[in-house]
Amino acid sequence: MLTQRSRYALRAMLYLAQVPTGGRPTSMTRIAEAANVPRKFLELILADLREAGLLDSHRGKMGGYVLARPNHLISLGEVIRVIEGPLALVPCVSRTAYRRCADCADEADCAIRQAMARVRDETARILDGTSLADAIAEDLAAA
Repeated sequence: MLTQRSRYALRAMLYLAQVPTGGRPTSMTRIAEAANVPRKFLELILADLREAGLLDSHRGKMGGYVLARPNHLISLGEVIRVIEGPLALVPCVSRTAYRRCADCADEADCAIRQAMARVRDETARILDGTSLADAIAEDLAAA
């Protein structure tokens, strides 16, 4: 299940993905209002996304945030991993944070591990295959 923090990050990124390329940076206040995210919480989220290279920030009166790459080159999976960490539901199937389950007798024959590996693979396929541009287009098509 996505945390509220991930949902806020996705809302902010999807909002920024709709801003015309080459335009002025968008202020944190504007993002918070448009994405319906508490400003103090958004500040921490945007810092994480900036450190991960998904956003660029500009200081000053006309400052704010812009996507670091075109919206079709940023996936929902990237955003979620920055905020949540690995997509795997159990640590023994994580590709980036593998950890053997303490109570597992035989990892090779573990039915839970096998099922969760399939869940991880499908989740990653869908989230990594869906860009911000795709998500916006799907949202606009549904309207």
